[in-house]
Amino acid sequence: MASETSPGTGGGTVRVDSWIWSVRLVKTRSAGAAACKGGHVRVNGERVKPAYGVKEGDEVRLRQTGGRERVVIVKRLIRKRVGAPVAVECYVDNSPPPPPREAVAPAGIRDRGTGRPTKRDRRDMDRLRALNSRTGPALSATPKPSDASEDS
Repeated sequence: MASETSPGTGGGTVRVDSWIWSVRLVKTRSAGAAACKGGHVRVNGERVKPAYGVKEGDEVRLRQTGGRERVVIVKRLIRKRVGAPVAVECYVDNSPPPPPREAVAPAGIRDRGTGRPTKRDRRDMDRLRALNSRTGPALSATPKPSDASEDS
């Protein structure tokens, strides 16, 4: 009987959608197939279909949600989904480090029980959100003090 971690598949191939699912790069096998069909999976630089056979030594690039790209080298072929500690042993991760998360103070958090925000409160919250994201509509909405002094 063949083992789940595929000592019997030495020199063989495994479907790419099945392999990225079994090493826990995607949550479901159908998500792996959808990623392949959408062009988010590349093996050795080429876009592949879900049934493409990966072999040991292949470089698999998977573009995940949020724009992050995982780059892994196939170290061992497996067909069945295994636990995370075993799955990590099946590939070498050459992915770039994820970008640091921005520490943004939450804008517009209100105390419990204060009721629905008024129109003025909502405009203030929108202005704070615009300042936090550094976009300009909130900055240009305030009148310049020099304009008021020139009119008199």
